[in-house]
Amino acid sequence: MNRSDREICMGAWDGPESGHGSISPPVFQTSLFAKPSFRSFVEQQAQEDEYFVYSRGTNPTVAFLEERLALLEGGAAAKCFASGMGAISALLTSRLRQGDHVLFVNHVYGPTLELAEHLGGFGIEHSVVTGEAIGADASGIEEHIRANTALIYAESPGTMRMQVLDLAAIARIARRHGIATAVDNTWSTPLFQKPMAAGIDIVVHSLTKYIGGHSDVVGGVVVASKPVVRDLFYKGHQLLGAVMSALEASMVLRGLRTLPVRMAEHQRSAEQVIDFLTTRPEVEAVHHPYHDHRPDEPVVRDQFSGFSGLLSFDLKDGTFDRVARFLDSLSLFRIGVSWGGYESLATSPLRPGNEDDLRAKGFSTGLIRLSVGLEGAENQIDDLERAFDKL
Repeated sequence: MNRSDREICMGAWDGPESGHGSISPPVFQTSLFAKPSFRSFVEQQAQEDEYFVYSRGTNPTVAFLEERLALLEGGAAAKCFASGMGAISALLTSRLRQGDHVLFVNHVYGPTLELAEHLGGFGIEHSVVTGEAIGADASGIEEHIRANTALIYAESPGTMRMQVLDLAAIARIARRHGIATAVDNTWSTPLFQKPMAAGIDIVVHSLTKYIGGHSDVVGGVVVASKPVVRDLFYKGHQLLGAVMSALEASMVLRGLRTLPVRMAEHQRSAEQVIDFLTTRPEVEAVHHPYHDHRPDEPVVRDQFSGFSGLLSFDLKDGTFDRVARFLDSLSLFRIGVSWGGYESLATSPLRPGNEDDLRAKGFSTGLIRLSVGLEGAENQIDDLERAFDKL
């Protein structure tokens, strides 16, 4: 049966253990599962990715969440982790071997690149291609592919500047070279972008962001084919141990129920905030697909069904003191890491003395990132206006 995204998100518990009619998935807060005989224990332990033996491996509450996330992304299977970096670490360490090369496309999450640097000590190479070098049709990445490239890892829209990639083009290029592809789809959620429908092999999410949605749970997930997830389970999940607990899974499932409603509101408010920012003389540029692309552009028309509330803009004359004065003048927008929760947040990658590094990455020194929450566009715009007026 084909179910809509909304039905998948909001569907009640329908597991084999009904929980006596419980609408919310039962929280199986247990470390292990006893078996009726030693033979059944031995048989199930040998296939721990399919049976509930020990909650470091599988757990019914977590498995229910994994099923929903795989359905949303159009994948065959999923594995949840204790954090987004737990998911990314498991993916890279389970797929890559000494002598392999991974190509990162677009501005990707900073700790992901820090992990890649660390893996260099184990003989795993990496390189990064960003900005105009990628090309509108992604053709620019081909010259960065090496004979030992084992994975192309992309983020779209990209970190901080929200650059959009043509995922179908990347998938075609990778297939020609026999290379696996992975995309961090946290910005869009599976509601607004489905990379696997474009031919991408593996999708990663930080569940901490929009899917969790309440800034009270940390988690991650990898969605892929059953063979890939099975390999990931034994080499990346069981051995590294970044285990999502049943309680955390239940909290993410709670967030999933309201995801369609929340994402629609994030988009409405973000569009109004962007329209406001474009009127301010203090703003040099705004970065968000809603602003940077026409709705009829093929990559936008074919790839997106909506846009999230994460955006950035370049403040003119972006010195550290000026950026700090703007951020400190906000009251509704709180200063903090992460994004995708109910609350509005603001931050900047600018630090005293890192201006040259930012420019080398293609970032303005006045770059400010906003996560537009659910307080309503009128309140958010009033807060931003007061901060601009204090510059």
